[in-house]
Amino acid sequence: MTAVKNVLAIVSPHVGGRAAGGALAGLLPATAHVTVVESADEDPAALRAAHVIITGLAPVTAEHIAAAPGLEVVQCASHGFDYVDVDAARARGISVCSIGSSGAEKQNVAEQTFALMLALAKQLIPAHTALTEADWALPRLQQSITELSGKTLGIVGLGHIGEEVARRAVAFDMSIVYAGPRPVSAEMEARLGGARHVELDELLRTSDYVSLHAPLTPDTRHLLDAERLALLKPTAFVVNTSRGALIDQDALADALTAGTLAGAGIDVFDPEPPTAALRLLKAPNVVLSPHVAGVTRETLVRIGLAAIQNVAGHLEGKPLGDVVS
Repeated sequence: MTAVKNVLAIVSPHVGGRAAGGALAGLLPATAHVTVVESADEDPAALRAAHVIITGLAPVTAEHIAAAPGLEVVQCASHGFDYVDVDAARARGISVCSIGSSGAEKQNVAEQTFALMLALAKQLIPAHTALTEADWALPRLQQSITELSGKTLGIVGLGHIGEEVARRAVAFDMSIVYAGPRPVSAEMEARLGGARHVELDELLRTSDYVSLHAPLTPDTRHLLDAERLALLKPTAFVVNTSRGALIDQDALADALTAGTLAGAGIDVFDPEPPTAALRLLKAPNVVLSPHVAGVTRETLVRIGLAAIQNVAGHLEGKPLGDVVS
């Protein structure tokens, strides 16, 4: 007889809370005893008994991991896993999993990336704001409105999401360069319009648009710092739909204020939600959105199912997928 395992499902209120967690919990096998909470601290007894934690963007700290002596798996319901103390899990031999290979978020993150790029290129925010104030801004804005066609898009991280962005860039007649640990296959590069693998600094020097799709790790924190931002052309735009801490936010605000960068489209912040003191909120030529790139109605269903399926397989004795540590 298969032993019953205790599953603690932590679903933050902004991604559905208990209602969403309860619906997904019903998809787990009978060998799972599921407790749904909205934070890891809500039910100390359930945390202590947990064999599996499923977390939907809720922090799982070293203290939480230490409080669960029987913990085997932390399953992130997201591509990212920076809100889990991976080092603490690794020290205990606990697997941390994402949903990276599922591609659950890739369509909408790619769409949001292009929404931000187009808003920047077409100056949609200042144009809309001016018109609501009875200001016919065409003479003032027309010198800064640009096309995506013919521009170079630099993609930092050509994984599942970066590939979706590149496919859309081909449709917009953009040239593609990308940076990452290793090049993709020649066949993939050909499908992506002749995409070229380059070093990050070269990508920054040559791109008209830079789109970030790398995971947040100790090595990628502040990947774009003041020194690297200075490599960008003054006509270039930066778009970040990955993790806020990939960019030094103060350095980005400095570049935008100084006019050494044309603009930025930002969907992610460090911390989230950002405080009123975040200078990016008042910086010129920015388009901001509140981490919406991966949270459409359709996307949330795919994300939840991918996480549940991985945990269900583990409970049935199958190997885990998307193990990040």
